[in-house]
Amino acid sequence: MSKPRFITIEGGEGGGKSTQVARLAGRLRTAGMQVVATREPGGAEGAEMIRKLLVEGDPGRWDPMSELLLHFAARRDHLRRTVWPALERGQWVISDRFADSTMAYQGIGQGLGRDVVEQLNRLVLGDFRPDLTLILDVPVEKGLKRAVTRGMDNRYERMDKDFHERLRQGFLDIARREPERCVVIDATHAADEIAEEIAALVRERLGARI
Repeated sequence: MSKPRFITIEGGEGGGKSTQVARLAGRLRTAGMQVVATREPGGAEGAEMIRKLLVEGDPGRWDPMSELLLHFAARRDHLRRTVWPALERGQWVISDRFADSTMAYQGIGQGLGRDVVEQLNRLVLGDFRPDLTLILDVPVEKGLKRAVTRGMDNRYERMDKDFHERLRQGFLDIARREPERCVVIDATHAADEIAEEIAALVRERLGARI
């Protein structure tokens, strides 16, 4: 059995994360691996309840600090009930968003700063980090147009363009700071091309035979 790995797929709105999580999970399963595909906020019963509070309602529903704390409460439940048990069982875990989204959305996009997010990361995650993070990068206008076409009601999608520009730069900054973990992928390409690029990276970086 291959060593269990934790892969996260990140990026702003409309980047195609959910599609690529499903494709990668399917590819790994076809190769004979046990895989848990999950998401944040959410991925466990309590975390899914918090998700509704975070993604529904008016864009100004929460102040940034309240929002930050809700995300970390959901993350703790997700880790305890889903991610860590799956890894202990020897399964690979692929998550649509994780801690980098909190840094980009609340730390950078909403202006709380890196320090406060990093403090909560240390408290909630300890030394735990993804083995590989794939950041799907798409220009803001294109990503928001895709998100609207998708037809899902998400309060983050309704935040102003300046927020989304800061968000995009936040993800790119994370990748620059941690190149050993993060890879930026051009998400303007076709979904099939992106899936092939992701598979190649998982082979190269994690040794998966897919």
